Amino acid sequence: MARSMLIISRQAPWSGPSAREALDIVLAGGAFELPLGLLFLDDGVFQLVASQRAASLEQKDLTANLQALPLFGVDALFAARRSLAERNLNESALALPVEVLDDAGLSALINRYDHVITI
Repeated sequence: MARSMLIISRQAPWSGPSAREALDIVLAGGAFELPLGLLFLDDGVFQLVASQRAASLEQKDLTANLQALPLFGVDALFAARRSLAERNLNESALALPVEVLDDAGLSALINRYDHVITI
């Protein structure tokens, strides 16, 4: 049986290559049918905001890649409630359906996976 993996994406989409690298890992794992999840934590929750204007910052827009996750079998998407609140982001404004977790839920989520990678 394949080992499960949780990718924790902590960087905003415009702060450098980390957000894209996390997404690449998830897409590659999904292509190989690994059981994995993606958690948006800290500034990583900014990746979930609709209508990103990445071109104005000379960055690539991640929206299309994020929306392709279910096509790669990646349906386990999570966001930290505290991270959303600290950045004044409302769950209803997110571009993707994610399960929003409180601190206890985050701890349980992390313990559920065999491997955890933080990017």
